[in-house]
Amino acid sequence: MKKVALTGNIGSGKSWVSTLFASIGIPVFYSDDEAKRLYLRADIREAMTQRFGSGLYLPDGSFDKARLAAVIFNDAAAMHDVEQILYPALSAYFDLWAEQQQSPYVLYESAIILEKGLGSRFDAVVMVSASEATRLRRVMQRDHCDEATVRRRMAKQWPDDTKRALADYVIWHEHDDEDEALMHQIELIHSFLCQ
Repeated sequence: MKKVALTGNIGSGKSWVSTLFASIGIPVFYSDDEAKRLYLRADIREAMTQRFGSGLYLPDGSFDKARLAAVIFNDAAAMHDVEQILYPALSAYFDLWAEQQQSPYVLYESAIILEKGLGSRFDAVVMVSASEATRLRRVMQRDHCDEATVRRRMAKQWPDDTKRALADYVIWHEHDDEDEALMHQIELIHSFLCQ
C-alpha cells in the first residue's frame, strides 16, 4: 500500500481536500488530531512532564496545547525537544494505522511535512495551494484574528513556491465554492496514485 503525504500551508484548504479524498474511500490520518491524542499517552505524558514540568497538563488530565504553544513559540530548543518526544511515536502509530487500512493508498495530512524533511518517507507528496490573499482571508475568518497574526503564522512555514517545487502533485484550491473543479483535480490524482 502506498503512503501519500497531503500537505499545504495554513489556509490552503487541505482539510477540505482531505475530506473529499475520504469521500471517495481513501483513509486519512490527521496528524494534528493524532498528536493531540498522543500527548495523553502515559509515556508521552511522562516525557513531556520531565522536560516541561506538570503545567502542560490540566487538573482534569487534559493537555494544555495553548500553554505548550506559548512555551515553544520563540524557543527553537523547546520545539526540537517536543518533536523528539512526539514524532517517533506519531510515525510508529501512523505505520501501524496504515497497515490496518484496506485501500490502494492512505493519506497523511500535515502542514509541515516538507519543512521537517519527511517527504522521502512517502511514496508521493500532494500539496494543496491557494493564493496568499485567499489563505489570509480564510484563516482570518476561521480563527477570528487579524492579518498580522496570520502573517506571523505563515512566516513559520515555507513559501508555497518552495513546497510546490518539491511536491509530486499540486491541487489548486482558490475558490471555496468550486467543489466540482476541486473534485476533478482529486480524481485525476487519485487515478495516478491507484496505478
